[in-house]
Amino acid sequence: MNPTERTSGTRPERRSATLLVGCVLTGLIAVLALVSVLWLPYAADDTSGGRLAGPGAGHLLGTDKLGRDLLTQLMTGSRIAFEAGLGSVLIAAALGGVLGVLAAFAQGWLDDTVSAFLDILIAFPTLLLAMLIVAARSATLGSAVLAIGLAQSAVVARLVRILVKRVLAQDYITAARTSGTSWPRTVVGHVLPNIWPTLVVNLALQFGLAVLAEAGLSYLGLGAPPPNASWGRMLQEAQATFTTAPAGALAPGILLVLLVIGVNLVADGLRDTLDPATRRRHA
Repeated sequence: MNPTERTSGTRPERRSATLLVGCVLTGLIAVLALVSVLWLPYAADDTSGGRLAGPGAGHLLGTDKLGRDLLTQLMTGSRIAFEAGLGSVLIAAALGGVLGVLAAFAQGWLDDTVSAFLDILIAFPTLLLAMLIVAARSATLGSAVLAIGLAQSAVVARLVRILVKRVLAQDYITAARTSGTSWPRTVVGHVLPNIWPTLVVNLALQFGLAVLAEAGLSYLGLGAPPPNASWGRMLQEAQATFTTAPAGALAPGILLVLLVIGVNLVADGLRDTLDPATRRRHA
């Protein structure tokens, strides 16, 4: 076996391992989130556990400074993380996808204007946008999801615009138009099938960024209000007692890192699996 064959034989296994590890990490936390919808050890506002109690039969991970069960908070936080990630990605995909496709058909000065507008939106800080939305509404999970989704929609729109323009420049698009195929049918039948692999990978990455953004907003008090136990809020509340009860900060921090790593590994594995160019290079 020559070196090229050895390389091509090991890369698919490495790609499969990356995707598998990512799915396992993400799936375990997803299961925790699903279980929290149906069952929790304690009510979210139950403070009967005693202040900063250690792990025991009644509280497997102990309690926080208010006497709330840490396991309950972690389970609730996993649900909030997935709600924030999925909600933000859906908003970004819907709004950014439509804007990106429309922008791809712009020409001349309109194209330059749309490009500049998207660049300005991308440069606009998510935190500042969230503060504006919270000021107009209230500090809720919905406000945070809306702010993150709007911020990410500009990133998705720019990517979709670039991908669609690249596809529209292909000869088979010209042939389809010459044969009388309408633009809507061209987009649905030719453009979208060619851009969705790259778009799915980007949305997976945006999911991880949305989870981090929601945790940051909750840390600043702009996310889900109490008694909702976002991982960001847990980190903020556990700061003062970190030296005496580090589990309150370590547990949500570890789960947050594992979820983001898992999602990024999934995105990496999907890129190698779905991207035709990558498959050809590895063949």
